[in-house]
Amino acid sequence: MKATIAKQFTFDAAHRLDKLPVEHKCHRMHGHTYRVEIRVRGNVRDDGFVLDYALLDEVWRPLFDQLDHRVLNEIPGLAVPSTEHVAYWIVLRIGALWAPNVDKIWVRVFESATTWCEVEGLWVVT
Repeated sequence: MKATIAKQFTFDAAHRLDKLPVEHKCHRMHGHTYRVEIRVRGNVRDDGFVLDYALLDEVWRPLFDQLDHRVLNEIPGLAVPSTEHVAYWIVLRIGALWAPNVDKIWVRVFESATTWCEVEGLWVVT
């Protein structure tokens, strides 16, 4: 049986989007309370789980420490800290979720209550 599990996290950070025109409001430094949703799809194991939610906490903690109350532009790999790049940055770093029963991982980053970007990672399990 396949199932998808998910967990949400938040972090606060500032950024500026330097590639936008100078007159655009997001070109200036500003901040957000980001909400991150990590979803994992895979086979339900004999113990009844795709993954233990505690593993999602373990994977998120070092990312939280790198992102929370930071200027995203100053983080290696986030020189262009659009929501798209933040989601991609996170999905690249959650390799600890790779397990024989995991098919797909999605990361959805909400910049506000109404705007978000989702990036999916696919891994071939050998």
